[in-house]
Amino acid sequence: MVRVRASQVEIEAAVQALRDGELVAFPTETVYGLGANAQDPAAVRRIFEVKGRPSNHPVIVHLDSPRFLHRWVREVPQAAMSLAERFWPGPLTMVMPRAPNVHGVVTGGQDTVAIRVPSHPMAQQLLTAFGGGIAAPSANRYGRLSPTRAEHVREELGEQVKVILDGGECQIGLESTIIAFQGQRVRLLRPGAITAAQIRQVIGELLIGADLESPRVPGGAAAHYAPTTPMIIVPSGEIDARAETVSGGGRRVAVLAQRLPLRAHKYVTWINAGRRPEQYGHDLYTNLRTLDKAGCQRILVQDVPDGESWTAIRDRLLRAAASVSAADDSGTMAVLP
Repeated sequence: MVRVRASQVEIEAAVQALRDGELVAFPTETVYGLGANAQDPAAVRRIFEVKGRPSNHPVIVHLDSPRFLHRWVREVPQAAMSLAERFWPGPLTMVMPRAPNVHGVVTGGQDTVAIRVPSHPMAQQLLTAFGGGIAAPSANRYGRLSPTRAEHVREELGEQVKVILDGGECQIGLESTIIAFQGQRVRLLRPGAITAAQIRQVIGELLIGADLESPRVPGGAAAHYAPTTPMIIVPSGEIDARAETVSGGGRRVAVLAQRLPLRAHKYVTWINAGRRPEQYGHDLYTNLRTLDKAGCQRILVQDVPDGESWTAIRDRLLRAAASVSAADDSGTMAVLP
C-alpha cells in the first residue's frame, strides 16, 4: 500500500534523528534514500560506513525547493534554472560547482555537488520539517539492488538506520536521471525516468555519457545495482533455449522475461515482467530481489528492446550483469552474444 504522507510523530522522530547525527531512510519517487544531515560530516560518513560505499563516491543532496540552491551551489547555470523550472520537484539530479561550505565527504572530494528536489510528498514533508539539505544515496549495501519498499531497507540495513519512514512502493522504481554542467556543455551521466529527449526540449544540445572531464556521480561504476546471484543477459529470442541449457542436470535457474515461457521448465523460476517499460522499471528491483531469493545458481534476463523508454532499464541491467565474473560455467560472457 502506498502512503503519501507520514504522521507528525513520525516526521518529528526523523527530524530529531537527523539533528542528532543519525541516519533516516525515506521514500522518494525513485527509490528509498539513506539520509543524513548534509551539513554534518560525521553523519554523512556514517552513510558510507553502513553502505560499504567508497569514500570518493559522491552522494546527492536533497532539498525541498530550488530556492535553497545558493546554499549549496557556487554558481547556477541558466540551463539549470530552466531545467529546475521544468522538472523539479522530480527525478532529475543536477551536478554543479559546490559552494565553499559544502564538505568534501558529500562531494567525494570533488569541486561539484549533486542536487535533487524530490517530488514524493513524504520526502517533501521530511525536508521541509528538517529545514536543510539531506545527503542521501539509495538505502542499500553499495553495489546491490536499490530498495523500492521500506521492507527492503529493513532487510538489508536493519537497526543501523534510526528511523525508516514507510511510504509503500516507490512510484518510479529506478534512480534519478543525472546531468552535469561542464562549462557551456550539459552532459547526461546516468539515464533515468527523465529522458534525453525531454531534457533537449528544454536546453537544446545534450551530450551523452561521461568523458575524461566528467565528475564522478552515483551509479557511475561499471558494476552496480546487482543481485547476489550471478546474472546474465540473454538475447530476446533465446531465453527459453538458454533456460533449458543452463538448468540441465538439475541446476536451478531464475528467469526475468517479458513474456511467459513457451513451455514449463522443471528447474526454472520464471517471472514475466511484461512489455511496458514504465511497469518493467517500476518492478525491476523487486523482481530481481524475488529471483535472488529463489535459491537459483543463475539469473537469466531477457534482453530488453531498443528505444529511449528502455534506456535507463538497460543501463541498470548491464551494470548488474557486469557484477558477475567475466565468464559463466560454460565460458560464455556475462552479456551473451
